[in-house]
Amino acid sequence: MSTDPIWENSRDEGGPDLPLNEYIETGTANDPDVGSTDRAAITVDGETVTVEEGTTLLDAVEKAETDGYVPALCSYDEDERIGPRSECRTCVVETDEHGVVPSCSFPAEDGLTVRTDAEDAANARDVNLDLVLSDHNLRCTTCGKNGRCDLQDVSIENDVVEPRYGVFDDRDEYEPIDESSPFIQIDRNKCILCNRCVEACNDVQVEGVLRMEGNAGETRIGFQNGAETMMESTCVSCGHCATVCPTGALVEQDMTDIATIPVPGFNQHNSIGKSVGEDYEHQPRQMTPMKEERKGRKGGAESDDD
Repeated sequence: MSTDPIWENSRDEGGPDLPLNEYIETGTANDPDVGSTDRAAITVDGETVTVEEGTTLLDAVEKAETDGYVPALCSYDEDERIGPRSECRTCVVETDEHGVVPSCSFPAEDGLTVRTDAEDAANARDVNLDLVLSDHNLRCTTCGKNGRCDLQDVSIENDVVEPRYGVFDDRDEYEPIDESSPFIQIDRNKCILCNRCVEACNDVQVEGVLRMEGNAGETRIGFQNGAETMMESTCVSCGHCATVCPTGALVEQDMTDIATIPVPGFNQHNSIGKSVGEDYEHQPRQMTPMKEERKGRKGGAESDDD
């Protein structure tokens, strides 16, 4: 194996080495400034709006009173230190001057004309959303983010019935759930690679725990110290990664069952098939009210049988 640090800590021992996507210097912004340098007047679907310095086309679209719906899954508008990354491309719009562009990271230049309902842009948003869904575990009924998931909200808003490219439904290809930590659960099968968690960890909390590793279809959430599980990482359990996650990829352990619909024989664990964390039985495990209730019922049933 190469001694070059970019090839170290490959997750597939004995297999091909997987390079890291990027190095991260903790406490520094990982994204270039993308906002405008001055106030700008933008025409969005026929309406002219004025936005402040440092804003993007997405800010202009959100300010305009337009019927056009432009989602932005990898954008996080509650903290300017996170994103935008232009990863999901579900936010593209058409401009007269530059063609189809990602609105979350394109600066609001004065005089631009933006159309959210242009055919090319609308089709591109639909295709990109379906591509995200095709590589996502869509077992929403057993997800701790059910009812508070950005991807779910966007899919409902876009009237998605069945993604054109199918869904990620091969259990043999699922990665095990990482529930080694008593505080944060990682389900990489639900990760859309938006990078929000990495930036929250490195730029907001300045802990330097998370990173993206691998490339192409092997890209995944990883740990900067090369650990295989959350418990083995340097995580301090602040929970900010789970707060900014738009899906159920990162969920607080006491929230994993909060929205679960009780379908007999169908739960979060067997919907994936595998989990890791058995080696950490000495760690305290949090019990949600739903888990405590189920445990009580099971104990009562066993007593009745006796």
